[in-house]
Amino acid sequence: MTDQIAEETATTTQKVVEVINPANLLKNEIDQMAHIYQIVIDFFTNYSFQIVGAIIIFIIGYILAGKVAAMLLRVCERHNLDVTLSRFIANSSRMILVLMIAIIALGKLGISVTPFIAAIGAVSLGAGLALQGLLSNYAAGFNIIITRPFVVGDTIVVKNVTGVVKEVLLAHTIIYDEDNVRITIPNKHIVGEILQNSLHDSLLELNVGIAYSEDPIEVIALLDKVIATTGVVSKTREPQIGIDEFADSAINISIRLWTPTVNLYTAKFTAYKAIYLALDEANIQIPFPQRDVHMIQTETKA
Repeated sequence: MTDQIAEETATTTQKVVEVINPANLLKNEIDQMAHIYQIVIDFFTNYSFQIVGAIIIFIIGYILAGKVAAMLLRVCERHNLDVTLSRFIANSSRMILVLMIAIIALGKLGISVTPFIAAIGAVSLGAGLALQGLLSNYAAGFNIIITRPFVVGDTIVVKNVTGVVKEVLLAHTIIYDEDNVRITIPNKHIVGEILQNSLHDSLLELNVGIAYSEDPIEVIALLDKVIATTGVVSKTREPQIGIDEFADSAINISIRLWTPTVNLYTAKFTAYKAIYLALDEANIQIPFPQRDVHMIQTETKA
């Protein structure tokens, strides 16, 4: 019995030594690498033509999609279509063509796209629930591109923010104010809100008061000539000048003019300077607020 136990112990010890022998470990790793290498060689041997064909199809299709998108963009520009809508059509067509070419290339490799489509659908459902805000921006951006309430170059006012539209994307709209500050507005804050679009110009309202001793009709004619020579008035709209109010100390003259948005404050300062110089040269008085105070004395009875 003792001899049998000793024999089993020796056999086990020999096996353990063989397992932990570095030569055996190296041999096992070499065998595994050789097996992997053989699998790779067999794969490329059997599918090399399919892989090359799929790559060629995808490259040719990608180049073709870019050329089709560029051609559509030129056609839209030739027909004076809005630049935002033109870019959207071109980019969408290229995306659809690349997706179709990718499906064809996968089919060339013998890969079925049905499971991928099902997986994409499931992922899209979960992503849609998690990213409702982002998706609402994309939906609003698509609505803006289709309905075109404004285009690049228009001046819009939304959410108390004013600026010139520089770019309309699916997720957001980029505008710049007169100080060249880039303002990014999520599209969901544009669709469904009160939107003011004054095209390329903005309304500039000015006021000046004259004394009651002056003739307001003559002053209005004078200001009409002065404003026309400042060079700040838009060429598409005529300015409006008239009596705005008969105030306590002055007759207030109101001036409403349209000027390019990018020079709004410059136009305001230029117009006020020209108005002051013209009134001063014509000796037209600009009054300051005045009050007449009458003191009433009453006799007191003894």
